[in-house]
Amino acid sequence: MTDTDTYALTAAKAEQVAAPELAYRPPRPSDYRPRIALVGAGGISASHLDAYRTAGFDVAIICSRTLAHAVARRDEFFPEAIASDSYDDVLTDPAIEVVDITPHPAERVALVESALAAGKNVLSQKPFVLDLDTGERLVRLAGENGVRLAVNQNGRWAPHLSYMREAVRTGIIGDLISCHIGIHWDHSWIKGTAFEAIDDLVFYDFAIHWFDFLVSIAGERARSVFAMNARAPDQQAAPPLLAECLVRLDDGQASLVFDAATRFGPQDTTYIAGTEGSLMSTGPDLGQQRVTLTTEAGWAAPELVGQWFNDGFRGAMGELLCAIEEDREPLNAASGNLRSLALAFSAIESARTGRETDIGSVRRLPD
Repeated sequence: MTDTDTYALTAAKAEQVAAPELAYRPPRPSDYRPRIALVGAGGISASHLDAYRTAGFDVAIICSRTLAHAVARRDEFFPEAIASDSYDDVLTDPAIEVVDITPHPAERVALVESALAAGKNVLSQKPFVLDLDTGERLVRLAGENGVRLAVNQNGRWAPHLSYMREAVRTGIIGDLISCHIGIHWDHSWIKGTAFEAIDDLVFYDFAIHWFDFLVSIAGERARSVFAMNARAPDQQAAPPLLAECLVRLDDGQASLVFDAATRFGPQDTTYIAGTEGSLMSTGPDLGQQRVTLTTEAGWAAPELVGQWFNDGFRGAMGELLCAIEEDREPLNAASGNLRSLALAFSAIESARTGRETDIGSVRRLPD
Protein backbone atom coordinates (compact mmCIF):
# COMPACT_ATOMS: atom_id res chain seq x y z
CA MET A 1 0.00 0.00 0.00
CA THR A 2 1.41 3.39 -0.99
CA ASP A 3 1.35 6.53 1.12
CA THR A 4 -1.24 8.09 -1.18
CA ASP A 5 -3.53 5.12 -0.53
CA THR A 6 -2.92 5.32 3.21
CA TYR A 7 -3.83 9.00 3.41
CA ALA A 8 -6.90 8.72 1.15
CA LEU A 9 -5.32 10.76 -1.61
CA THR A 10 -6.51 8.21 -4.14
CA ALA A 11 -9.74 6.26 -4.31
CA ALA A 12 -10.29 2.70 -5.47
CA LYS A 13 -11.95 2.46 -8.86
CA ALA A 14 -15.38 0.85 -9.05
CA GLU A 15 -17.43 -0.36 -11.97
CA GLN A 16 -20.87 0.95 -12.76
CA VAL A 17 -23.66 -1.52 -12.02
CA ALA A 18 -27.43 -1.48 -12.40
CA ALA A 19 -29.28 0.45 -9.74
CA PRO A 20 -31.70 -1.55 -7.61
CA GLU A 21 -35.36 -0.79 -8.12
CA LEU A 22 -36.86 0.64 -4.94
CA ALA A 23 -40.39 1.76 -4.04
CA TYR A 24 -39.58 5.46 -3.84
CA ARG A 25 -42.50 6.84 -5.87
CA PRO A 26 -45.54 8.41 -4.14
CA PRO A 27 -47.88 5.59 -3.05
CA ARG A 28 -51.46 5.30 -4.30
CA PRO A 29 -54.35 3.33 -2.78
CA SER A 30 -55.64 0.42 -4.84
CA ASP A 31 -59.37 1.11 -4.63
CA TYR A 32 -59.95 3.61 -1.83
CA ARG A 33 -61.28 6.91 -3.22
CA PRO A 34 -62.59 8.95 -0.27
CA ARG A 35 -64.02 12.43 -0.46
CA ILE A 36 -61.46 14.93 0.84
CA ALA A 37 -61.86 18.40 2.33
CA LEU A 38 -59.03 20.92 2.23
CA VAL A 39 -59.07 23.52 5.01
CA GLY A 40 -57.10 26.72 4.50
CA ALA A 41 -56.70 28.31 1.07
CA GLY A 42 -53.37 30.09 1.61
CA GLY A 43 -50.28 29.98 -0.56
CA ILE A 44 -49.25 26.36 0.08
CA SER A 45 -52.75 25.07 -0.66
CA ALA A 46 -52.10 25.46 -4.39
CA SER A 47 -49.37 22.80 -4.19
CA HIS A 48 -51.70 20.47 -2.28
CA LEU A 49 -54.55 20.89 -4.73
CA ASP A 50 -52.40 20.62 -7.84
CA ALA A 51 -50.93 17.37 -6.49
CA TYR A 52 -54.35 15.95 -5.64
CA ARG A 53 -55.76 16.88 -9.03
CA THR A 54 -52.85 15.17 -10.78
CA ALA A 55 -53.27 12.07 -8.59
CA GLY A 56 -57.01 11.90 -9.26
CA PHE A 57 -57.99 12.36 -5.61
CA ASP A 58 -61.55 13.54 -4.91
CA VAL A 59 -61.47 16.97 -3.25
CA ALA A 60 -65.09 17.72 -2.46
CA ILE A 61 -64.85 20.80 -0.19
CA ILE A 62 -62.38 23.70 -0.06
CA CYS A 63 -62.84 25.72 3.12
CA SER A 64 -61.32 29.08 4.08
CA ARG A 65 -62.21 31.85 6.53
CA THR A 66 -62.20 34.09 3.47
CA LEU A 67 -64.78 32.70 1.07
CA ALA A 68 -63.22 34.44 -1.93
CA HIS A 69 -59.99 32.50 -1.35
CA ALA A 70 -61.87 29.20 -1.25
CA VAL A 71 -63.76 30.09 -4.41
CA ALA A 72 -60.56 31.01 -6.24
CA ARG A 73 -58.87 27.73 -5.32
CA ARG A 74 -62.03 25.78 -6.19
CA ASP A 75 -62.33 27.41 -9.60
CA GLU A 76 -58.67 26.81 -10.40
CA PHE A 77 -58.31 23.20 -9.31
CA PHE A 78 -61.62 21.44 -8.51
CA PRO A 79 -64.55 23.25 -10.18
CA GLU A 80 -67.04 20.63 -8.96
CA ALA A 81 -66.06 21.07 -5.29
CA ILE A 82 -67.95 23.15 -2.73
CA ALA A 83 -66.33 26.41 -1.65
CA SER A 84 -67.14 27.30 1.96
CA ASP A 85 -66.16 29.66 4.75
CA SER A 86 -67.75 27.43 7.41
CA TYR A 87 -65.68 24.66 9.02
CA ASP A 88 -68.93 23.10 10.21
CA ASP A 89 -69.65 22.24 6.57
CA VAL A 90 -66.62 19.95 6.72
CA LEU A 91 -67.26 18.46 10.15
CA THR A 92 -70.94 17.69 9.61
CA ASP A 93 -70.68 16.23 6.10
CA PRO A 94 -70.76 12.42 6.56
CA ALA A 95 -69.33 11.93 3.06
CA ILE A 96 -66.05 13.64 4.00
CA GLU A 97 -63.64 10.99 5.29
CA VAL A 98 -60.30 12.82 5.07
CA VAL A 99 -59.45 16.42 6.00
CA ASP A 100 -56.25 18.18 4.88
CA ILE A 101 -55.58 21.01 7.35
CA THR A 102 -53.09 23.62 6.14
CA PRO A 103 -53.12 26.71 8.46
CA HIS A 104 -50.18 27.59 10.73
CA PRO A 105 -49.60 25.52 13.91
CA ALA A 106 -51.09 27.91 16.47
CA GLU A 107 -54.51 27.91 14.79
CA ARG A 108 -54.27 24.37 13.46
CA VAL A 109 -54.57 22.45 16.75
CA ALA A 110 -58.24 23.26 17.34
CA LEU A 111 -59.05 22.39 13.72
CA VAL A 112 -57.27 19.03 13.95
CA GLU A 113 -58.93 18.27 17.28
CA SER A 114 -62.41 19.01 15.94
CA ALA A 115 -61.87 16.89 12.84
CA LEU A 116 -60.61 13.91 14.83
CA ALA A 117 -63.52 14.20 17.27
CA ALA A 118 -65.87 14.20 14.28
CA GLY A 119 -64.37 10.89 13.09
CA LYS A 120 -62.37 12.31 10.20
CA ASN A 121 -58.92 11.10 9.15
CA VAL A 122 -56.53 14.05 9.16
CA LEU A 123 -53.45 15.15 7.24
CA SER A 124 -51.87 18.03 9.18
CA GLN A 125 -49.51 20.52 7.60
CA LYS A 126 -46.00 20.58 9.03
CA PRO A 127 -44.57 21.52 11.48
CA PHE A 128 -47.20 19.46 13.29
CA VAL A 129 -47.48 21.16 16.71
CA LEU A 130 -45.75 23.66 18.98
CA ASP A 131 -45.35 21.22 21.87
CA LEU A 132 -45.03 17.45 22.24
CA ASP A 133 -47.75 17.16 24.90
CA THR A 134 -50.31 18.59 22.50
CA GLY A 135 -49.09 16.29 19.76
CA GLU A 136 -49.37 13.24 22.00
CA ARG A 137 -52.88 14.28 23.02
CA LEU A 138 -53.95 14.54 19.37
CA VAL A 139 -52.41 11.14 18.60
CA ARG A 140 -54.41 9.62 21.49
CA LEU A 141 -57.57 11.33 20.27
CA ALA A 142 -57.10 9.84 16.80
CA GLY A 143 -56.72 6.38 18.35
CA GLU A 144 -59.79 6.81 20.53
CA ASN A 145 -61.86 7.74 17.49
CA GLY A 146 -60.48 5.00 15.25
CA VAL A 147 -59.02 7.36 12.64
CA ARG A 148 -55.56 8.09 11.22
CA LEU A 149 -53.55 11.24 11.89
CA ALA A 150 -50.64 11.96 9.54
CA VAL A 151 -48.31 14.90 8.93
CA ASN A 152 -47.57 16.47 5.56
CA GLN A 153 -43.82 15.82 5.71
CA ASN A 154 -43.78 16.01 1.94
CA GLY A 155 -39.98 15.85 1.75
CA ARG A 156 -40.24 12.13 2.47
CA TRP A 157 -41.38 11.68 -1.13
CA ALA A 158 -38.90 14.01 -2.78
CA PRO A 159 -37.40 11.49 -5.26
CA HIS A 160 -33.81 11.66 -3.98
CA LEU A 161 -34.71 11.56 -0.28
CA SER A 162 -37.26 8.80 -0.82
CA TYR A 163 -34.83 6.61 -2.79
CA MET A 164 -32.10 7.03 -0.17
CA ARG A 165 -34.51 6.26 2.67
CA GLU A 166 -35.67 3.08 0.95
CA ALA A 167 -32.06 2.04 0.30
CA VAL A 168 -31.33 2.38 4.02
CA ARG A 169 -34.60 0.79 5.10
CA THR A 170 -34.14 -2.28 2.89
CA GLY A 171 -30.58 -2.85 4.16
CA ILE A 172 -28.75 -2.25 0.89
CA ILE A 173 -25.99 -0.25 2.60
CA GLY A 174 -25.99 -2.31 5.80
CA ASP A 175 -26.12 -0.61 9.18
CA LEU A 176 -26.19 3.19 9.21
CA ILE A 177 -22.89 4.80 10.26
CA SER A 178 -23.44 8.46 9.45
CA CYS A 179 -25.56 11.00 7.61
CA HIS A 180 -24.29 14.43 6.58
CA ILE A 181 -26.51 17.08 5.00
CA GLY A 182 -25.37 20.42 3.59
CA ILE A 183 -27.83 22.86 2.01
CA HIS A 184 -26.66 26.21 0.67
CA TRP A 185 -29.33 28.45 -0.87
CA ASP A 186 -30.91 31.92 -0.73
CA HIS A 187 -33.89 32.13 1.64
CA SER A 188 -34.10 35.91 1.69
CA TRP A 189 -37.52 35.81 -0.01
CA ILE A 190 -39.01 35.62 3.51
CA LYS A 191 -38.36 39.34 4.10
CA GLY A 192 -41.67 41.13 4.47
CA THR A 193 -43.67 37.90 4.91
CA ALA A 194 -45.17 36.26 8.00
CA PHE A 195 -42.23 33.85 8.04
CA GLU A 196 -39.91 36.68 9.03
CA ALA A 197 -41.53 36.73 12.48
CA ILE A 198 -40.28 33.18 13.20
CA ASP A 199 -36.94 33.67 14.93
CA ASP A 200 -35.98 30.00 14.58
CA LEU A 201 -37.25 29.84 11.02
CA VAL A 202 -34.43 27.73 9.55
CA PHE A 203 -34.50 25.04 12.24
CA TYR A 204 -38.24 24.92 12.86
CA ASP A 205 -39.90 25.59 9.51
CA PHE A 206 -37.29 24.58 6.91
CA ALA A 207 -34.94 22.08 8.56
CA ILE A 208 -37.87 20.05 9.91
CA HIS A 209 -37.79 18.23 6.55
CA TRP A 210 -34.22 17.08 7.16
CA PHE A 211 -34.71 16.40 10.86
CA ASP A 212 -37.60 14.20 9.73
CA PHE A 213 -35.44 12.54 7.07
CA LEU A 214 -32.72 11.80 9.60
CA VAL A 215 -35.23 10.28 12.01
CA SER A 216 -36.71 8.21 9.17
CA ILE A 217 -33.35 6.47 8.66
CA ALA A 218 -31.87 6.63 12.19
CA GLY A 219 -34.99 6.16 14.30
CA GLU A 220 -34.37 5.84 18.03
CA ARG A 221 -30.61 5.93 17.54
CA ALA A 222 -30.62 9.76 17.59
CA ARG A 223 -29.73 10.73 21.18
CA SER A 224 -28.58 14.34 21.48
CA VAL A 225 -27.78 17.43 19.45
CA PHE A 226 -25.37 20.35 19.60
CA ALA A 227 -26.45 23.30 17.46
CA MET A 228 -25.72 26.93 16.68
CA ASN A 229 -27.05 29.67 14.44
CA ALA A 230 -25.92 33.11 13.25
CA ARG A 231 -26.78 36.04 11.04
CA ALA A 232 -24.99 36.38 7.71
CA PRO A 233 -23.03 39.65 7.26
CA ASP A 234 -25.33 41.19 4.63
CA GLN A 235 -28.67 39.48 5.28
CA GLN A 236 -31.79 41.65 5.26
CA ALA A 237 -34.31 39.21 6.76
CA ALA A 238 -34.76 39.27 10.53
CA PRO A 239 -34.17 35.61 11.57
CA PRO A 240 -30.67 34.10 11.58
CA LEU A 241 -30.15 32.50 8.17
CA LEU A 242 -27.16 30.36 9.13
CA ALA A 243 -27.74 27.23 11.22
CA GLU A 244 -25.96 23.95 11.83
CA CYS A 245 -26.03 21.04 14.22
CA LEU A 246 -24.25 17.82 15.16
CA VAL A 247 -26.41 14.87 16.14
CA ARG A 248 -25.10 12.09 18.35
CA LEU A 249 -26.33 8.66 17.23
CA ASP A 250 -25.87 5.35 18.99
CA ASP A 251 -22.75 4.02 17.23
CA GLY A 252 -22.85 6.80 14.66
CA GLN A 253 -23.04 10.50 13.90
CA ALA A 254 -24.91 13.03 11.79
CA SER A 255 -24.52 16.66 10.81
CA LEU A 256 -26.79 19.22 9.20
CA VAL A 257 -25.64 22.55 7.78
CA PHE A 258 -28.03 25.19 6.44
CA ASP A 259 -26.58 28.28 4.73
CA ALA A 260 -29.73 30.20 3.83
CA ALA A 261 -27.92 33.36 2.71
CA THR A 262 -26.04 31.85 -0.25
CA ARG A 263 -26.86 34.15 -3.16
CA PHE A 264 -24.43 32.58 -5.62
CA GLY A 265 -23.63 28.95 -6.37
CA PRO A 266 -26.42 27.12 -4.52
CA GLN A 267 -25.70 23.52 -3.60
CA ASP A 268 -27.59 20.68 -1.87
CA THR A 269 -25.71 17.56 -0.81
CA THR A 270 -26.62 14.53 1.30
CA TYR A 271 -24.12 11.77 2.13
CA ILE A 272 -25.03 8.57 3.97
CA ALA A 273 -22.45 5.97 4.99
CA GLY A 274 -23.29 2.40 5.94
CA THR A 275 -21.36 -0.74 6.81
CA GLU A 276 -21.97 -2.20 3.34
CA GLY A 277 -22.27 0.86 1.12
CA SER A 278 -22.89 4.57 0.81
CA LEU A 279 -25.33 6.97 -0.79
CA MET A 280 -24.80 10.48 -2.08
CA SER A 281 -27.22 12.95 -3.59
CA THR A 282 -26.05 16.26 -4.96
CA GLY A 283 -27.32 19.07 -7.14
CA PRO A 284 -27.82 22.83 -7.36
CA ASP A 285 -31.24 22.78 -5.71
CA LEU A 286 -33.94 20.57 -4.25
CA GLY A 287 -35.45 19.88 -7.65
CA GLN A 288 -32.26 18.78 -9.40
CA GLN A 289 -30.55 15.91 -7.60
CA ARG A 290 -28.37 13.03 -8.78
CA VAL A 291 -28.18 10.02 -6.47
CA THR A 292 -25.22 7.62 -6.44
CA LEU A 293 -25.26 4.29 -4.60
CA THR A 294 -21.89 2.59 -4.00
CA THR A 295 -21.46 -0.95 -2.66
CA GLU A 296 -18.86 -3.70 -3.02
CA ALA A 297 -20.47 -4.58 -6.36
CA GLY A 298 -19.78 -1.11 -7.80
CA TRP A 299 -21.56 2.20 -8.17
CA ALA A 300 -25.04 2.85 -9.50
CA ALA A 301 -26.88 6.01 -10.52
CA PRO A 302 -30.65 5.43 -10.50
CA GLU A 303 -32.66 7.39 -13.06
CA LEU A 304 -35.17 8.99 -10.73
CA VAL A 305 -38.40 10.49 -11.99
CA GLY A 306 -40.52 13.19 -10.42
CA GLN A 307 -39.98 16.34 -8.40
CA TRP A 308 -40.35 17.27 -4.72
CA PHE A 309 -43.10 19.72 -5.77
CA ASN A 310 -45.55 18.16 -6.21
CA ASP A 311 -44.69 14.49 -5.83
CA GLY A 312 -44.06 15.11 -2.14
CA PHE A 313 -47.63 16.31 -1.61
CA ARG A 314 -49.06 13.38 -3.57
CA GLY A 315 -46.94 11.10 -1.42
CA ALA A 316 -48.04 12.54 1.92
CA MET A 317 -51.74 12.24 1.10
CA GLY A 318 -51.33 9.00 -0.86
CA GLU A 319 -49.57 7.31 2.08
CA LEU A 320 -52.39 8.32 4.42
CA LEU A 321 -55.01 6.92 2.03
CA CYS A 322 -53.03 3.68 1.63
CA ALA A 323 -52.77 3.33 5.40
CA ILE A 324 -56.55 3.76 5.78
CA GLU A 325 -57.20 1.24 3.01
CA GLU A 326 -54.71 -1.29 4.43
CA ASP A 327 -55.67 -0.69 8.09
CA ARG A 328 -52.18 0.26 9.28
CA GLU A 329 -50.27 3.27 10.52
CA PRO A 330 -48.97 5.57 7.76
CA LEU A 331 -45.26 6.12 7.24
CA ASN A 332 -45.88 9.81 8.00
CA ALA A 333 -47.97 9.13 11.13
CA ALA A 334 -48.10 11.97 13.65
CA SER A 335 -46.90 9.59 16.37
CA GLY A 336 -43.59 9.10 14.56
CA ASN A 337 -43.32 12.73 13.55
CA LEU A 338 -43.12 13.74 17.21
CA ARG A 339 -39.57 12.34 17.25
CA SER A 340 -38.66 14.69 14.39
CA LEU A 341 -40.16 17.63 16.29
CA ALA A 342 -38.27 16.60 19.43
CA LEU A 343 -35.04 16.80 17.45
CA ALA A 344 -35.98 20.24 16.12
CA PHE A 345 -36.92 21.55 19.59
CA SER A 346 -33.67 20.25 21.08
CA ALA A 347 -31.62 21.81 18.28
CA ILE A 348 -33.22 25.20 18.91
CA GLU A 349 -32.63 24.90 22.65
CA SER A 350 -29.01 23.92 22.07
CA ALA A 351 -28.43 26.88 19.75
CA ARG A 352 -29.80 29.22 22.42
CA THR A 353 -27.91 27.74 25.38
CA GLY A 354 -24.70 26.64 23.69
CA ARG A 355 -25.03 23.20 25.29
CA GLU A 356 -25.53 19.69 23.94
CA THR A 357 -29.19 18.80 24.46
CA ASP A 358 -30.78 15.37 24.80
CA ILE A 359 -33.46 14.68 22.21
CA GLY A 360 -36.83 14.52 23.96
CA SER A 361 -35.78 16.66 26.92
CA VAL A 362 -37.35 19.79 25.38
CA ARG A 363 -41.11 19.35 25.27
CA ARG A 364 -42.11 22.47 23.37
CA LEU A 365 -40.81 24.98 20.86
CA PRO A 366 -38.47 27.16 22.97
CA ASP A 367 -39.77 30.69 23.58
